Amino acid sequence: MKSSTLVLLILGTFAVGCAPDPKSGAGFTLPDGSAERGQQTFVQLQCHGCHTVSGLDLEQLDSSETQMIALGGVTANVKTYGDLVTSIINPSHRFAFGYSDEEIKTPAGESQMRLYNDEMTIAQLIDLVAFLQSRYEVEEYQPTPYVPYY
Repeated sequence: MKSSTLVLLILGTFAVGCAPDPKSGAGFTLPDGSAERGQQTFVQLQCHGCHTVSGLDLEQLDSSETQMIALGGVTANVKTYGDLVTSIINPSHRFAFGYSDEEIKTPAGESQMRLYNDEMTIAQLIDLVAFLQSRYEVEEYQPTPYVPYY
């Protein structure tokens, strides 16, 4: 009797540990957006005052005191819409690599990026994500050619 109770307790612990996190992005899907309208939103919200976009020449705004953060280009990982949405609506969630804290963070440790949550419509967000996704190119992994094995 004791061993069956122990087995049930262990199985119950595993079952609880496998429950989805209420904050999980699982099941979150945006409708398809328009990259063209997203580029218009990018310019309208003046994102190009702080960001450059790979393969795109936009008129730079007067941002002499701002560190330009590069978006797009070749990357080793797919930039999912979940990554991009989170970066837009919660810019302090994760910071860009290759920049010093002074360049991208406030003294309080938050992102210097302005919050657009009260300014941007959901449609604009969807289109902006479509635009940004279109500017990334995933680099195919090239394994090291070890001579004895190739």
